[in-house]
This record gives sequence, C-alpha cells and structure tokens, in this order.
Amino acid sequence: MDLTQGTLEQKNIRAKKMLLLFAMVSMFMMFAGLTSAYLVSNSRPDWVKDFQIPTAFFVSTAVIIASSITFFMSKKALINNNRGLASGFLIATLILGISFIFLQYEGFSQIVAKGYYFTGNGSTINSSFMYAIVFAHILHVIAGLIVLLVVIYNHFKEKYKPGQTLGFELGAMFWHFLDGLWVYLIVFFYFAT
Repeated sequence: MDLTQGTLEQKNIRAKKMLLLFAMVSMFMMFAGLTSAYLVSNSRPDWVKDFQIPTAFFVSTAVIIASSITFFMSKKALINNNRGLASGFLIATLILGISFIFLQYEGFSQIVAKGYYFTGNGSTINSSFMYAIVFAHILHVIAGLIVLLVVIYNHFKEKYKPGQTLGFELGAMFWHFLDGLWVYLIVFFYFAT
C-alpha cells in the first residue's frame, strides 16, 4: 500500500496513527531498557532471592485486562450506533482504570509491609527497580486515564459517529498498549523475580 495515496483526510488519519505507533514503540523501548537493567542486576550479591510480587499486582492485572475488554466493547457498541451501551462501557473502563491505580498503591503498601522501600536502609535493588518500573507505568496509565476522559468527553459531545472514530481509535490503541505493557511487566516480574 502506498502511504502517499488517498485523500488529505486519509493521509491525516494514517499520520496520526503512525505518530502514536512511534510514541508507543518509544515507551516500550524505555521499559525494555528498564527490564534489561533489572535482569543484569539480578546477579548482584545484594539481590534478594525470595522477593515476592504483591498479590495486589496480580489482581490489578485482571482489572487492567477487563478494562481493555470494556474499551473494546465500547468501540463495538459505538460502531453499531448504540451510544448508551458505548457510554456504559466507557464509564466501566474509567472505573477499572482508576481501580488499577488503587490496586497498584495497594501493591506498594504490601511491599512496604514486608519491609522493602524505594530508598534508604530498607531498600533493596529489587524493590528499587520494581518501584521505578511500576511507578513509570503508573504515570503512563495516568496519561491513559486523561486520554480516556477526553474520549468520554468527546463521546458525550457526540463527536464520534460510525465512520468518524479517529480520536476514539487512537485512545483505544493507547489504552490497549498500556494494558499489554502491564501484562508484559507482570509476566516479566513473575519469571525474573
């Protein structure tokens, strides 16, 4: 397919999707670098071998996967011109996204309860890496929640219609990317910890 072909609107849509794709690849590369550093560091003598991933992180994984499903269902409802159902799924996605942040906080509380801190005397290289990686992801999820709020706002202003869903699609792409990124991170921590 020749990317230079098509109407100005088609080129604009492709350009916006490509820019988002480049941004997502850049974000993934950042996390790939952080997880690579985690792997390299696990040979250090001060590496804690029995570090346990908090159960709240596993629960948050189920929540974030559910949020991807509700976002997908909202897009499907929008395409079928069922605005009420799309609204319900979008609100459910927002609630699940906020729940994910809360569960991440609970996960950090479980780490602290075990005596592991980000810095200071109670910190370990494991906990410091986990804090840094998970906190970086949380910042991206907060950005995702802002994007989701914009999508919800535009949805209620009836800016999306079947065939005119670019903003919705871009928001969904970013949200699904964040969800997939968390699944990558939790699987990584499970096998690398």
